Amino acid sequence: MRHRLASYSQQSQRYVSHEDRFSAVTPPTIAEKPELQKRYDALLDETHRVYRELLEAGIPAEDARFVLPNAAETKIVLTMNARELLHFFELRCCRRAQWEIRVMAVKMLRLARGVAPLIFAKAGPGCLQGSCPEGAMTCGKIAEVRKEFEAL
Repeated sequence: MRHRLASYSQQSQRYVSHEDRFSAVTPPTIAEKPELQKRYDALLDETHRVYRELLEAGIPAEDARFVLPNAAETKIVLTMNARELLHFFELRCCRRAQWEIRVMAVKMLRLARGVAPLIFAKAGPGCLQGSCPEGAMTCGKIAEVRKEFEAL
């Protein structure tokens, strides 16, 4: 939501019932550790149970949703012009970006290149065209990143 020139439309948890079970995202760093994955799943199960209890007690879904975790999936539609999309790719395709937004940004870039190859041919993280804009926080792998986005 940090890109001011973009327009966002997000599925509301207020009007979507998660009575059966809400979908949740599992970060790869948790998924690769079986014991932590087990605890994570148990916590999600408990959250589902409490959410259903609240609904059954007559609590409106818009209030019951307060127990839902950040991991709860949502649908979002994002609209931006080409200039802002190029800026978005510079920031969010970077290896220093949070993994979830980076995965989405790379998928979006693939789609954008398919629709408008001339505009998005050189799009990607800021280090594709020069030095890393992250400065001291660089991933230190500019050559690798450039190869990755050439092959995209």
